[in-house]
Amino acid sequence: MSVEEVVRVVVVDDDPLVRAGLRMIVGGDTGISLVGEAADGHEAVDVVTRERPDVVLMDIRMPGLDGLAAARRLAERGSTARIIVLTTFDTDELVLTALRDGAAGFLLKDTPPGDLVHAVRRVARGEPMLSPSVTTQLIAAVAAPGGDGGTARGKIDRLTEREREVAIAVARGMSNAEIARELYMGLATVKTHVGRLFTKLEATNRVQVARCVHDAGLA
Repeated sequence: MSVEEVVRVVVVDDDPLVRAGLRMIVGGDTGISLVGEAADGHEAVDVVTRERPDVVLMDIRMPGLDGLAAARRLAERGSTARIIVLTTFDTDELVLTALRDGAAGFLLKDTPPGDLVHAVRRVARGEPMLSPSVTTQLIAAVAAPGGDGGTARGKIDRLTEREREVAIAVARGMSNAEIARELYMGLATVKTHVGRLFTKLEATNRVQVARCVHDAGLA
């Protein structure tokens, strides 16, 4: 997605007050267009399938069909919308499942409006939305107990020194742009390294890369 394009967003939450708040936040930004709302997972599947948004702000806990089940159904239908799961607590165990299943990130429901808008734009560009502090908590929770340190170290040994530096930066929750600045690399080079990390570490998303780094004792 180019920076000039308006980001199409669908909001999904069973609380009408939360939906109203999200509507005000995303609707107040000229670069974001709210194209639909849903009050539960069933409605979400219908609305997202019909509107084909770029990003879905999805409540993770809803009666009937929760956010995870809705996201899975959308994936089965071939939806390319990037899912940001919404939760009240950063220790919500369902968030861990969502990230392992490939969610683009998650936000707490009390995220400041400016940060929420930034998150939507960032995810629309194909970058994850995980703050460093939250990433640390998530990876620790995913990895413990029973992390396989030996297997992880074997995978890490496949990496070049530069790839290892990028992997550690990913584990710290840094975006591609932040890694480029931190390691004095071009953005395209960072993207290439991240792609190689997915292959060498047998990962499908950045959380899995971070877990491997954690299990290997490097973060």
